[in-house]
Amino acid sequence: MNFTRWSARIPGTQRRAAARADTALAADRRSDGSVPAARVEQLTDEASPVPAVDDLPVRDVLDRVPALVALVHGTDHRIAYLNDAYIAAFGPRRTGARARDALPELDELGLFPLLDQVQRSGRPRTLKSRKATDGRSYTFTCAPVTEAGSDGVLVFATDVTDHAEAAGRLRASEARQRETAVTLQRSLLPQELEEPDDLRVAATYHPGGTEAAVGGDWYDVITLGGGRTALVIGDVMGRGVRAAAVMGQLRTAVRAYARLDLPPHEVLQLLDGLATEIDASQIATCVYAIHDPTEGELVYASAGHLPILVRDEDGTVRRADEPTGPPLGTGGWIHASGSVPLGPGSTAVLYTDGLVERRNEDLDVGIAALENALAGATGSPQVVCDRLVRSAGVTPDHDDDVAVLVLQHPARRGPESELFRNATLELLGGVEAAPRARAFASGVLASWRFPADLHDQVVLAASELVANALRHGTAPMRLRLRRTDRRLIIEVADGDDHLPLRRRAEPADESGRGIAIVATIATHWGARRTPGGGKVVWCEFALPRP
Repeated sequence: MNFTRWSARIPGTQRRAAARADTALAADRRSDGSVPAARVEQLTDEASPVPAVDDLPVRDVLDRVPALVALVHGTDHRIAYLNDAYIAAFGPRRTGARARDALPELDELGLFPLLDQVQRSGRPRTLKSRKATDGRSYTFTCAPVTEAGSDGVLVFATDVTDHAEAAGRLRASEARQRETAVTLQRSLLPQELEEPDDLRVAATYHPGGTEAAVGGDWYDVITLGGGRTALVIGDVMGRGVRAAAVMGQLRTAVRAYARLDLPPHEVLQLLDGLATEIDASQIATCVYAIHDPTEGELVYASAGHLPILVRDEDGTVRRADEPTGPPLGTGGWIHASGSVPLGPGSTAVLYTDGLVERRNEDLDVGIAALENALAGATGSPQVVCDRLVRSAGVTPDHDDDVAVLVLQHPARRGPESELFRNATLELLGGVEAAPRARAFASGVLASWRFPADLHDQVVLAASELVANALRHGTAPMRLRLRRTDRRLIIEVADGDDHLPLRRRAEPADESGRGIAIVATIATHWGARRTPGGGKVVWCEFALPRP
């Protein structure tokens, strides 16, 4: 093969050949003088001339290049030249053979369509970091060469195996870190949601895609006793294991504070101080809400979080966006509680910003789109969850974590409504209110057809709670009996905000045994302060499963 003929058309070859001719002519002219060339060098004290790059044969240069070089010509890409490095990597090939047949390693890399593009466009193309059949990775650059109307392509392959392996190790390390963060995140979320009597709940969590580090989204459902339920959702700003760890600490703290049965704004106040102690550089948004079925509303407080959406039974959707305080960890703010109606047939949605926030789009646009999706989303809470996630376009490659918590207050009708009942008695007068309360409780339980053994225990518990309120509380007072499909709840409210404590009564004491008796015979008992002043003391009895 005449490589010199082909190399003459490589860009720059003709210029270098002309330079070599001029240099030779000048040397001949110097040799015509009376002083020999060697003598001239001695007289001028100049160093011996070093051969220029143009003086080196092109083929010798390419054969010494450690990169792989191949030259093909014609529309069928016939082999014109392979350098020594290429032959050492893939073995010798016959000159003039079709590259598709003689160079299968390039075919496996999908390089031939690239050669066609280079010939058609006359512009170089690059294919980065492809692993070849010899087990090494190369970056291929294809440049056009032309001679006498015949088009060819020079293929130059640089060995980037070390870089590719380093990048692979980095990707594997990042994947392990992300897997660790996802595992930690999921382990810190509730494995099973608690099931309140009066609510149906469902939740979902979607970690961000492989290009996005896992954040600190979380949710929880906490039964408070007395038929009330706390619901919480939050988002720790930041990514990775650290954000997930902070999230786990905050979630644990929320569950501990919830057991105190505090109003939502007081829970957030405690969380705000704790978040600063955990990590002053981390802030988090959070919504803490309490559902009381007897009041038919959702009382909530928000620390910089997105508004709760509530869908009424008729399909009307509204935002519960007031009041809202700054995120947790900022300090110096007094949070406040608000409320939104959540009657029978209503659905409420708590969510994190990954569901509604999009790049180059206002946040209100995403919330409005979620409202429209919620207006048409019917079915069970899990079905609503899935529909909202799909409507928001959340995919496995989503660039942020998404957490959604859906709760429904079902409208019970027919035989099911018989399992959910309320009865209330205002306690008027003095000590004579105690026998009226016992008679009222006995009559209600008889009408609800409770068995005799449970009937007597409930009447005893109601009597002790009423007597305790008459002795230590203030007016107004109220006795309420409420049953669900799983438990019977007794509540006694009065106007004094001093919470009772269970204590050990000595044999000579004439009082102090009422709460101890209630705690012994009831499944659970507790007390909480009411927002307007006063308190509620409650106990509950688990009903036998049908």
